[in-house]
Amino acid sequence: MPTLIRREPSAVLLVAQLAGVLLYPFMETSDAGRALFSLFGILVLGLVLLAVHGSPAHTWVAVALGLPATCLLLIQAVTADDDLLPYSSAFEAVLYFYAAGALIAYMLADHEITRDELFAVGATFTLVAWAFAYTFTVCQAIEPGSFTAAVDPTGDRSWMELLFLSFTTLSSTGLSDVVPIKAFARSIVMIEQIAGLAYVAMLVSRLVGLTVLGRAKVD
Repeated sequence: MPTLIRREPSAVLLVAQLAGVLLYPFMETSDAGRALFSLFGILVLGLVLLAVHGSPAHTWVAVALGLPATCLLLIQAVTADDDLLPYSSAFEAVLYFYAAGALIAYMLADHEITRDELFAVGATFTLVAWAFAYTFTVCQAIEPGSFTAAVDPTGDRSWMELLFLSFTTLSSTGLSDVVPIKAFARSIVMIEQIAGLAYVAMLVSRLVGLTVLGRAKVD
């Protein structure tokens, strides 16, 4: 397992985040579950740092962002206090955006596609989705009532609701029943929509460029 993590960190990160999508609903219903949620977040942060370490990015930047986020998550796990959530989410959002940029640089660094780079395509998408979900968490803390939903319209949206909104926005499916209703929340959602379209356009242009380059080499 350690060898796999070192050889293909993007693949392990992607699997961990997809596992989180399935596990998070069971972690939101109790204090013990929320503590596990924080511990799982620390695990994912570690995998993010490994993924950045294997890319051309500056690892020290990721560590500088990851350490305070980890400390805050540990405090939340021990105290079961959600008051620190917006602060840890702010650090995590910046770290995830930085890691996504690092993986994009990793994928564009050469003209050869490795297996880990293929997994990096999916890992980058999930990193951006997580980053915007954490951004939504901070937005909701700063301006309560930024988001509404069909169930409990006036309440704060849960992590899974915000993550669901992020995935549906980034993928342009538009299936979410969670809706931004405050102006700044809508601005963030619009930026995520642009990011999703830009990411798909980048992948398509990359694929076309490699195809043209491959044909040129054959000729």
